[in-house]
Amino acid sequence: MSAFAALAASAALLTVPPGAAPGAAADTGDGCDPIDPAACLLPFPNDWYTVADPSTPTGRRVHLSTTLTNALGAPVKPDEWNRSDGFSPGSMLLSRVPGVDLARSGAAPVTDIGASLRRDAPIVIVDTATGERQPYWAELDGNAPDDRKALIVRPARNLREGHRYAVALRNLRDASGNVIEPNASFAKLLGPTLPSDDPLRARQRAEHGTLAALARNGVGRDGLYLAWDFTVASRQSTTGQVLRMRDEALGQLGEGSPSFQVTDVKNDVDDKIAREVKGVVWAPSYLDKDGGPAGSALNRDQDGNPAQLPGNKQAVPFQCDIPKSAFTEPARPALYGHGLLGNEREAGAANVKAMAAEHGFVFCATKWIGMADEDVPNVVSALGDITRFRTVADRLQQSLLNFTFLGRAMTRGFAEDRAFQNDAGESLIDRRAPLTYDGNSMGGVMGGALTAVSPDIRRAVLGVPAMNYSTLLNRSADFPRFGQVLDRAYPDKIDQQLGLALMQMLWDRGEADGYARHLTRDPLPGTPRHRVLMHVAFGDQQVSPIAAEVEARTIGARIHAPTVLPGRSLDRTPYWGIPAFESSYAGSAMVVWDSGSPVPPIGNVPPTEGRNPHSDPRNNADARRQKAVFLTTGVVVDVCGGGPCVITP
Repeated sequence: MSAFAALAASAALLTVPPGAAPGAAADTGDGCDPIDPAACLLPFPNDWYTVADPSTPTGRRVHLSTTLTNALGAPVKPDEWNRSDGFSPGSMLLSRVPGVDLARSGAAPVTDIGASLRRDAPIVIVDTATGERQPYWAELDGNAPDDRKALIVRPARNLREGHRYAVALRNLRDASGNVIEPNASFAKLLGPTLPSDDPLRARQRAEHGTLAALARNGVGRDGLYLAWDFTVASRQSTTGQVLRMRDEALGQLGEGSPSFQVTDVKNDVDDKIAREVKGVVWAPSYLDKDGGPAGSALNRDQDGNPAQLPGNKQAVPFQCDIPKSAFTEPARPALYGHGLLGNEREAGAANVKAMAAEHGFVFCATKWIGMADEDVPNVVSALGDITRFRTVADRLQQSLLNFTFLGRAMTRGFAEDRAFQNDAGESLIDRRAPLTYDGNSMGGVMGGALTAVSPDIRRAVLGVPAMNYSTLLNRSADFPRFGQVLDRAYPDKIDQQLGLALMQMLWDRGEADGYARHLTRDPLPGTPRHRVLMHVAFGDQQVSPIAAEVEARTIGARIHAPTVLPGRSLDRTPYWGIPAFESSYAGSAMVVWDSGSPVPPIGNVPPTEGRNPHSDPRNNADARRQKAVFLTTGVVVDVCGGGPCVITP
């Protein structure tokens, strides 16, 4: 059973009475923004849901009062979101424009991102501090009925941390080409100053700043359908919790190895692996339950910062696979990151063992707790009640510390244990080699966050990666098998998109989307500069390549060219905004591996045709050779004979 199937099987944990009423999708009570009456919280993200706070880096703080309500009548409690000083740097922009035809309006689709920067583009996102226009693509929710289709605008590279953006929707047209007029509330805001007792007076006053910012950047009121502004969370708001945990825990650890215990050793595993070692590393636990089990959240001190309960430790299970070649020449240490809802045993997968044997690596893996096998029931619970989603995001943050401690044990402790020595007592791990990282699928997503915060990893391979789960979920072929949980808990499709946007705000604290701007450039405090190699599977049905492209633009990666054969891409400018290299490149890069699978749909719907190439890059010997050279030297070499990287399945 796949991880997503396990989620669906666990959906019975969410009990919704037949005929239960949906959430208050069109609530216009206190706390809702009146300029988009289709659903409370629209448009989103939105500074209408923030307040001034001079103590934060952005000067704002999220202040949600009204949120979503699930089918059982439980509202999303906003406390965890209200810790943030802004919204996700990868947030989709949501609104509802009844009758809009995006093609007739000239809105940029995912196949023509460059069109989003045209002077007359019908959707404008502008940085109010710099005047820079933000590239994006626009789509209607392909999973919703016509009367509940959200307009979704997705950044084509992440927004700048701590910056304020103004958004304009203008000259939007229906299928007949007629201009769509603004709703009555927004039209009233555009008119004369309202009297002080008018219910829209405060909203009109706030709108003046948005309209002024747009006007300064060449966007007037003519044809305006809707306009609003929002602030992106600061670096400190998004990454500060993990950095605090890391610095405190490593400060306590000092220069040595964390405590660990080997629990099982298996020799002569197969023709590639000489020894499989299992055990536990001990790390400080910042979670609020003893041992930090699934469902726990971060423990916080009186100032709201993560704090360790006295004596609370996290048992970090590990599996290390030592190749036979290590008995001739010590193997280089590397952490391995497993896929969605998996576990440390994926270090024993055939492709990982092949990489170890062919290129002299010893891979050690642990769990991405929060989204590991043991978390399935809690993930289902969180999808049914988004208030609980903080438990997923908080355990993911603890997992970044767990991986960091496993890496320290690999490089500073394991060599002294008999399980990692030959018969002469010599280390099977190369003590001189630096620690690196390789991960696939969710390991490619989480590996971006780990690399960004790691003081020890300088080079990482992100296999079939991406970032931003709020983009990925609808585009995954496995989504329908657990989307039923959201369908039962939040049956309104606009509410579902708002729920994904809210979840992303917390996900950012524990996945690559919140760390991408510091992954290769502008390193986080206490970390070195990093290089990453992204291996993308063309037509991937589980992790959408379009989200990998957003990551590549955000981190400043280059792309191997020629990238794909002529005619394979539907884009007007294939891989827009990602500079190319041809033979080799000493830096961060993206390489697309094409095994002939169909081009994915352009909308936010899952692929359903052809074979899934998700596992093809890691199973290809040339791809593994490219990975090994990169992890060893930091150079991306051409292993595809000067052409696109093509795999024969």
